[in-house]
Amino acid sequence: MKESRRSMTKRSRLTPRDLEGVMSQRELAALGGGKVAYIKALSADEAKELYPAIDDLPSGIQLFALQAADGTPIALTDSLQAAMGHAIGDELELAGLH
Repeated sequence: MKESRRSMTKRSRLTPRDLEGVMSQRELAALGGGKVAYIKALSADEAKELYPAIDDLPSGIQLFALQAADGTPIALTDSLQAAMGHAIGDELELAGLH
C-alpha cells in the first residue's frame, strides 16, 4: 500500500522528541561535531535573557545569534549578513531552523 506524499513528508521531519531513546541529549547536541551552526533572530529583550553579560542593548532592535548545533553561542550581531559571514569565516555549515 502506498503512503500519501503528505504522510511521508510529515514522517520525515524528526524532532528531538522523536529521537528520545534512540540518542541521548548529549549525543544529539554533538551531532554537528563543531561544524554545524544555525542563525537565530532575536529581539533585544530575548538577547538580554540569553546573554545576561551583555549590557546596554537598545530596545526595539533585531539581533542575530550564530549558535553551534548544541546551542553554544558563537556570535551575536545586528545583521544577518554579519552572522553568515562569521559562519563562513569559521567554516561552519549553516543548518536551517524550522
